[in-house]
Amino acid sequence: MTKIPRLPSAIQMLAGGASRPMSRDKSDTLLLLASCAFVLAPHAQHLPLWIAAVCSALLAWRGWLTLRGKRMPPRWLLLPLAVMAMAGAYSTYKTFLGRDAGVAMLVLLLTFKLLEMRAKRDLFVVLFLSFFLILANFFYSQSIASALTAIVAVSALLTTQLSFQYTGVVPPLRRRIGLGAFIVALAAPLTLVLFVLFPRIQGPLWGMPGDAHAGHTGLSDSMSPGAISKLAQSDEIAFRVKFIDPAPAQAKLYWRGIVLGDFDGRTWTQLRRNGASPQLMIRQRGAAIRHQVTLEPSGRPWLFALEMPSAAPTVEGNPSGFSADLQLLASAPIDRRVRYDVSSMIDFDLQPDETESELRNWLTLPAGYNPRALALASRWRRQAKNERQIVNAALGMFRDGQFIYTLEPPPLGRDAVDEFLFTTRAGFCEHYAGAFVVLMRAAGIPARVVTGYQGGETNPVDGYMTVRQSDAHAWAEVWIARRGWVRVDPTAAVAPTRIEQNLRSVIPRRPFGLLALDIGNNSLLATLRANWDAVSNAWNQRVLNYNPEKQRNLIRSLGFDDADWRTLTGLMFALGSSVMALIAIPLVMNRRKKDPLLTLYAALSAQMARHGMARAPHEGPRDYAARLAAPRSPLAPDKLAAVTRFLELYEIARYGSTPTVSPATIIAQLKAHLAESR
Repeated sequence: MTKIPRLPSAIQMLAGGASRPMSRDKSDTLLLLASCAFVLAPHAQHLPLWIAAVCSALLAWRGWLTLRGKRMPPRWLLLPLAVMAMAGAYSTYKTFLGRDAGVAMLVLLLTFKLLEMRAKRDLFVVLFLSFFLILANFFYSQSIASALTAIVAVSALLTTQLSFQYTGVVPPLRRRIGLGAFIVALAAPLTLVLFVLFPRIQGPLWGMPGDAHAGHTGLSDSMSPGAISKLAQSDEIAFRVKFIDPAPAQAKLYWRGIVLGDFDGRTWTQLRRNGASPQLMIRQRGAAIRHQVTLEPSGRPWLFALEMPSAAPTVEGNPSGFSADLQLLASAPIDRRVRYDVSSMIDFDLQPDETESELRNWLTLPAGYNPRALALASRWRRQAKNERQIVNAALGMFRDGQFIYTLEPPPLGRDAVDEFLFTTRAGFCEHYAGAFVVLMRAAGIPARVVTGYQGGETNPVDGYMTVRQSDAHAWAEVWIARRGWVRVDPTAAVAPTRIEQNLRSVIPRRPFGLLALDIGNNSLLATLRANWDAVSNAWNQRVLNYNPEKQRNLIRSLGFDDADWRTLTGLMFALGSSVMALIAIPLVMNRRKKDPLLTLYAALSAQMARHGMARAPHEGPRDYAARLAAPRSPLAPDKLAAVTRFLELYEIARYGSTPTVSPATIIAQLKAHLAESR
């Protein structure tokens, strides 16, 4: 007979390795690596690219070592790599403290620890680091997606922990995943109780000093050519609005923000004042419109409201106020999502009795800039009979002068206004507003730039209006005698559809992946987006905005007036204990009861094992009794007789026909034989 030569190991793996089951250690380790990768993935969007690349390489290295069955890298190799990674983190952040640097260090620590696991203690270090990193992700985002990702990551880590804890036969992966998810589900009711009743603190729960609110996008306190056009390409939400009274038309949705008055020839900044602020005066014409604003964090004290607010709102118990130029300001920077009620007028006279000294602040222009624009404004001034004709002349020039409204205007030089008006004739709203104000001031009309947002999109699902960064806009205000400050939007003369509809109706967004698909008002994508925005808004309003005031109102509705932290703690423990009892009692009642026969049989087997006669897994009671009765048995005759009677009775009770005596009698006899065998 010809002997078949033995295949090399690599060929064996190709020929039959696919059907060969993976070892327990490899499968558990790969499950751990997959869980850690899922934990680390959300952090990739805020980590530097090099840290994400290093972590990916380390995870791939650990996976390769596991699959190939290689030894862990020696410490003399890991230590220099770890030191270089820490030095790189310090070079990037200039510190080891703070949110960003701390999270980056923990991410690197976790991935390096995976290459240094040598004992069960190391496994628990990896698992607990992973749990902490799940929490750290909430420093960056508290959205629904972040919460769902955290739930899945916790379930994956619990599945991994259970897999390492099994001894003997390990259930299939599907059952282990189900058990991990079941444990998370058991914790959900108690989590809900803690969320509702745990004493709330004033301020953000997921925040840290210094860098916790870095990276917010939004309007700036300055405006130069191209600033707002860059912001207009962002789809991030600036704020949401719920109208209590009927909403005005789209063309009247001006959300007032920052007022700019100083101009250096290129950049507009806020006016630097000397002396006391003037007295504010707003003369209302028509009914006010009440609305509620939910403002996203910006790191700035600016509040936005429909122009013009009749009074400064209260923001989470803190009063806000107006600046001298009617800019609405909170008492502190907006570092968390806030909600406030405001009533605004869309038909009004603003500061009609402004003093001459105050008006001079809004007439200054830098010397030596834009001579052609100054000459044009001077000609208008000589020819016009009043300020209104000058304003109309400027708007007519924009409307009839073949100007282009674009997100990508050509760059401008030193005399930016001259080049825009007489050469390029292409710009975004900041170009038109800035040039218009320069022309008005050159013609002797007090004028200023106002930046904020224009328009909004009403969600048909929940009725909230969403104002995005893409709705950022700049317009002008001119002072007219007996009317005061009057809003003039030069963009409306060039691109009226921008004001009457939205930016997308004038300038289509750049196609990018799925965004290239048409999201029309009747499309499926528009419906899905509206529903998702409604769900996200409900999450923000009811979960993330669950503040101490809402908690007090809830407790008060339950009949507890003036509840302090002691009352909340008592309610929390009482309701938490009740919930835990409701969960635990069914589990205890439905727990699988142990078979008393098997329990006694296991006790006898353990007792014989102490005499050096352990029962083999395949050995039945008859074969076991024969081996115990073999010559040179370590048992005394009387004990051997008791063991034999026990095994005979057990065999009959377990495998025989229906016994003539009751089960309780059999159990009592087995217990007696077990006691005699000791």
